[in-house]
Amino acid sequence: MRYMMLIYGRESDAGLSEAETQRVLEAHRVVLRDASAQGILVGAEPLAPTRSATTVRMQDGRALITDGPFAETKEQLAGYYILDCANLDEAIEWASRIPSECSGGTGCIEVRPMPGRESRTE
Repeated sequence: MRYMMLIYGRESDAGLSEAETQRVLEAHRVVLRDASAQGILVGAEPLAPTRSATTVRMQDGRALITDGPFAETKEQLAGYYILDCANLDEAIEWASRIPSECSGGTGCIEVRPMPGRESRTE
């Protein structure tokens, strides 16, 4: 089954040193390399900061457009991985490898199954 790992962190904590930034990027490269080598990597991308977001709400059949994210939160969606794992336990193992230090150690990884998607294990 395919699982999406949603990476949350605090944009306000983004003031990492160059060395810390390189360490986090290298940790992502390792996860991507290993997942690719095992043939389970479907996709992974960082997202632009929330200040670049546009929210679309439907009201009375019309789209209302607002600059910025849908809700004010302490943590913002920073990026994602999609991995084709055998089960939730394997997905959790991979999620535990995804660095969240880019958020000052306060980030989290949300793991969600993607039902209805073809998978290498089906």
